[in-house]
Amino acid sequence: MTVAVRDLDVKALAFDVFGTVVDWRSSIIREGRELGRAKGLDVDWEAFTDAWRALYQPALEKVRSGALPWTKLDDLHRMSLDRLLAESGITGLGAAEVEHLNRVWHRLDPWPDSVPGLTRLRRKFVLATLSNGNVALMVNMAKRAGLPWDAVLGAEPARCYKPQPEAYLRTADFLGVRPEQCMLVAAHNGDLVAASRVGFRTAFVRRPTEHGPGQTRDLRAEHAFDVVAESMVDLADKLGC
Repeated sequence: MTVAVRDLDVKALAFDVFGTVVDWRSSIIREGRELGRAKGLDVDWEAFTDAWRALYQPALEKVRSGALPWTKLDDLHRMSLDRLLAESGITGLGAAEVEHLNRVWHRLDPWPDSVPGLTRLRRKFVLATLSNGNVALMVNMAKRAGLPWDAVLGAEPARCYKPQPEAYLRTADFLGVRPEQCMLVAAHNGDLVAASRVGFRTAFVRRPTEHGPGQTRDLRAEHAFDVVAESMVDLADKLGC
């Protein structure tokens, strides 16, 4: 369903970033292929990227469960990368090269509609990240890609990872708004459901190729979110920006 924003008291839009605002998969595959050519590595970079991403939620769960103390995403990504390099038998990379590869998450490209859509949305709303990415990662990504955030918030300032309720609630608190005055924008049904449970408004933006051409989940909005859009530009249209 869609609603007129005038019928809501929304002051701020909080954005999931990986997959919703930026195309992480294509970006990492591209850089991996460049590294492979430079170093003579015979690697299936599509499979490598998917395997790296598959370690993302298990790594977060170690922090959420208390098995690990608070650990920022850059360090969790590095733990997963070291494991994957060893399991894949990839050698010949120096320490600086491995660290550069790990920081590929700082250099992700936005979807083509993201910057123009966000620029329009910012005319009416405060825009903030609500990502599991750490602050430096989000800042570097925004600087490179031209993402017009008013604030970089989410897991690291909140000291908890989505979908823990505090990740959403503390973000709204940092922005000085009530949960119902904050709308989460995401391409993932589960993220939006978790946000709605603590009072956030919700906007689903469809990203049917986030996980590549064979994507099977989050192809459509599976719940009654406040707004459903095909792009950030479409979201701007629907929110009257």
